[in-house]
Amino acid sequence: MNDEEEEREEKRASIALFVGMGSFILITQIIALLLAAPFDLAGMTAFENPDDPLNPIIFFIFIIAFTAFILVVFRFGGQRLIYFVMLAAVTITIYYVMYALFHPNVYLPVVSTLAFALLLFKYPEWYVLDATGLIIGGGAAAIFGISLGILPVLLLLIILAVYDAIAVYKTKHMVSLAESVIELRLPILFVLPRNWSFSLMKGDEMEDGFFMGLGDAIIPSVLVVSSFVTYELATPTLGAVIGTLAGYAVLSTIAGRGKPHAGLPFLNSGAILGFAIGYMAMVV
Repeated sequence: MNDEEEEREEKRASIALFVGMGSFILITQIIALLLAAPFDLAGMTAFENPDDPLNPIIFFIFIIAFTAFILVVFRFGGQRLIYFVMLAAVTITIYYVMYALFHPNVYLPVVSTLAFALLLFKYPEWYVLDATGLIIGGGAAAIFGISLGILPVLLLLIILAVYDAIAVYKTKHMVSLAESVIELRLPILFVLPRNWSFSLMKGDEMEDGFFMGLGDAIIPSVLVVSSFVTYELATPTLGAVIGTLAGYAVLSTIAGRGKPHAGLPFLNSGAILGFAIGYMAMVV
């Protein structure tokens, strides 16, 4: 293959990766919107008062504490402990989704959850992680979206965008965290291969895959769900969806191969701007 053919192949791969990761964000938002009503009916809320301004602060403190816990345990060689803690958290989130979908059936939520957990434990290939990531990403976004009012969500998105930028570009602890959790092969990252021979189970290098943190899809989707709960499928909700994808498009233009970038400053800003434009269009 000559240089020109290699360049064309690389361009096609880049377009496929761009569309693929963008699709993961959009599908996460669609799943979250579909789960919002079942979760609300089942009473699956994270906060008692959605409009309490302390909610995003509590959320942020939890993220900081859990991140610190993971980094400290990794430093002392506790990878297996982190693996089982995260696997338990993933399993619980899957159960919430399955419970909301199959309630009042008692057995289907348990059986389907155990099936997913066993699959993750025995065969954690990239496409298994992606499929499971969409389920738990949509579920998490739905839970927090119905639990937070508009103003607390906006505050949360701003706080996390600033934190993500600091954690990636200044302290760089988020980069270290991402590199460590990839080895765990759990659905906390979306993964797309640059070629079809790529395999997480074979231990292929990170450069052979394209990765995006699940939080990059979940956090802006919380605003989408909160807007949907507040205004139904009106222009603020559509604006938040379109704004998130626009922020992702901007992010993708600067994200180079092998160079980690903070996603939330772009994604959250896009979601907030899109929501604001949609809200203004609704009230005018």
